[in-house]
Amino acid sequence: MKVAFLGATRGMGRSLARLMAVRGDEVFLLGRDLADLERSARDLEARAGGGSVGAAPCDLETPGGFASALDAAEARLGGLDAVVVTAGDFAGQEELEQDVERTRRLLEVDFTNTVLFCEHARRRLLARGGGTLVVFSSVAGERGRKPVILYGAAKAGLSRYLEGLDHKFRARGLRTVCVKPGFVKTSMTDGLRPPPFAGEPDQVARVVLRAIDGGQPVVYAPPVWRWIMLVIRMLPRFVMRRIGF
Repeated sequence: MKVAFLGATRGMGRSLARLMAVRGDEVFLLGRDLADLERSARDLEARAGGGSVGAAPCDLETPGGFASALDAAEARLGGLDAVVVTAGDFAGQEELEQDVERTRRLLEVDFTNTVLFCEHARRRLLARGGGTLVVFSSVAGERGRKPVILYGAAKAGLSRYLEGLDHKFRARGLRTVCVKPGFVKTSMTDGLRPPPFAGEPDQVARVVLRAIDGGQPVVYAPPVWRWIMLVIRMLPRFVMRRIGF
């Protein structure tokens, strides 16, 4: 596949890009830090054992650059079969409650601007007869929970948007894969106490790659989170008010 990645310089995105490059997929990197992009591109080239990996700037805080970034990816790859979005923002609930500007930024990046980027990608993929749009949401959007009220709200909106795309455009060839990670040990979760079932980026990447190949519309990673969130969704509201999860 010819794949454009937004957010492949660290964590789960980096692990997934490595898996795809090693197996022979052509990868183009998008991100806001050019130095990180270059290092990641050289890393992928070395792992793949041949072929160059291109990169272009793209910042989820700057929607005006989305079209030109995807133009660069299409031109370098000679088309697009898939677009993968792993980039996003995170902050703890307490920090967000104290800083309305920080909240605005997180909501814009994780919902509004991610949707705008996906709309650019959707149109391009459909214009070529279809393709795969892979977007990392979160189990935080499954239900309103005390520790992730604002972050969860953004991810809930993103998940519903991706579900709607799947309903409307799957018959036209657009395969939408909504990835819902649970707790994964990445730079985003540094400083947070991991639960016993915390995942690793490489583990998550393998699960996601299988979902991409199978066209699975929703994937929980690590898979145990499917069952954890099933239980959480079933809890009565009065129970959710009492627990801290």
